[in-house]
Amino acid sequence: MAAAPDMGELEPIETASVDELRALQLDRLRWTVRHAYDNVPHYRAAFDAAGVHPDDVRELADLSRLPFTSKADLRANYPYGMFAVPREQVSRIHASSGTTGQPTVVGYTAEDLDTWATVMARSIRAAGGRPGDILHNAYGYGLFTGGLGAHAGAEKLGCTVVPVSGGMTERQVRLIVDFEPRIIMVTPSYMLAVVDEMRRQGVDPRSTSLEIGIFGAEPWTNEMRREMEDVLGIDAVDVYGLSEVMGPGVAQECVETKDGLHVWEDHFYPEVIDPVTGEVLPDGEEGELVFTSLTKQAMPVIRYRTRDLTRLLPGTARTMRRMEKITGRTDDMIILRGVNLFPTQIEELLLQIEDLSPHFQCVLSRSGTLDEMTVRVESRDGVGLDVARSAGQELRHMVKSTIGVSVAVDVVPPEGIERSVGKMRRIVDERPKR
Repeated sequence: MAAAPDMGELEPIETASVDELRALQLDRLRWTVRHAYDNVPHYRAAFDAAGVHPDDVRELADLSRLPFTSKADLRANYPYGMFAVPREQVSRIHASSGTTGQPTVVGYTAEDLDTWATVMARSIRAAGGRPGDILHNAYGYGLFTGGLGAHAGAEKLGCTVVPVSGGMTERQVRLIVDFEPRIIMVTPSYMLAVVDEMRRQGVDPRSTSLEIGIFGAEPWTNEMRREMEDVLGIDAVDVYGLSEVMGPGVAQECVETKDGLHVWEDHFYPEVIDPVTGEVLPDGEEGELVFTSLTKQAMPVIRYRTRDLTRLLPGTARTMRRMEKITGRTDDMIILRGVNLFPTQIEELLLQIEDLSPHFQCVLSRSGTLDEMTVRVESRDGVGLDVARSAGQELRHMVKSTIGVSVAVDVVPPEGIERSVGKMRRIVDERPKR
């Protein structure tokens, strides 16, 4: 039996030539398209309706001829209709919460789970993790892919995993102090809640053993990175994934560059499209991110529209292309009096104002026929009422001058905004239903 590869070292594919990578992608793409067409009735019908066939995929550019897959397609085939293997060969099932409609269900064969653990281990190593590190995993366990995906990758790398999951914030702090982890994996908004709890317990956030924070599952800005690194004294890096494509570990920021997330292109082929026309955009242009899986057995996805907005850039620390940090999603874009606005734009501005905290929400309301938005934001601890109000006015002016739209700002005391144990609810829609 061959010796297991040292997961502390780079895999050869991470630094292979672009030509080698593209050849591997084409082989895997052709297998995936055939696998999906032969075994998933949805894909066979969609391909036939579009007048395309797996044999038409002769080069990577031919991918653009294939139809897109949307979340609506997954919901329409609930629960097992998108599986490409018999259900008995599916080792694990994950699903979305279904809070906005029918849940989306994803399945994994045993080999899929090993692939997932491999790309997640690769991601933790790229973030600076090494075998033997203690890793505090505060992503939620269960049907959400974050907790178990991160857990398996950390174990594959050779880390000691503390499977805390989300919530129990007081206990999170106690375990960080007692177990002395080097790495924490968590959503950035919940990390803010953990920092608040550290301060309540009299723990200096910079005094802990933490050196690396791997943050994902929601958009966050470089301003938030600077805030985290300053407050905690860590390297803060971004991880990207989504259940429909695999889970966390689809792309990862490398700690040595922190210049965007390298997509693990040997397993996931990225495109960026115009979200309106569906046209494939050249690398470097911003649009909607689309993924095609290259190695998934149980549930291959062909041109899955993520709704995330980014652009593709050349590789730096690795051969694989990078995607910029997600700027927002097409479905969390706020259109306010004809101006497109994303919560990340508000975060970027308020983190420039030292008297305001990173805890905020965008509250939408309607006065007459016009939509209005109020940025509800907490003041920093120890900031007086007059100073906080002045900071709120500063934020209002910055939004107007930078984004070009007028908003109200409501500065509330510390702890005045709900705390997240997972993804933060950034948009609160109080508009009457039509």
